[in-house]
Amino acid sequence: MSDIEELILEIRHFSKERDWDQFHNGKDVALALSIEAAELNEAFLWKRPEDVNVDKVKEELADVLNYALMMADKYNLDVKQIVLDKLRKNAEKYPVEKAKGSAKKYNEF
Repeated sequence: MSDIEELILEIRHFSKERDWDQFHNGKDVALALSIEAAELNEAFLWKRPEDVNVDKVKEELADVLNYALMMADKYNLDVKQIVLDKLRKNAEKYPVEKAKGSAKKYNEF
């Protein structure tokens, strides 16, 4: 069993014990993911990156990852595969020879 599969099983177990699956439809999980991502952003608000509270970042990032994994599980998505697919797609949009060292969007090259 992969680490990702193990995490998904733990998330399922946690939710099932509390009878929370009834609330974890795709829409609400997407909203929760967005809210947790905003809370992660809040950890950086008005601070220099080096002054961020790393414990707060860890906590909010864990929430983001929990909801992202929950979303993948709800739609039977293979996390490893979808990440690899997206990396391949981005490699086409951002070839090294054009993108290296640049913050430009692919349509600005």
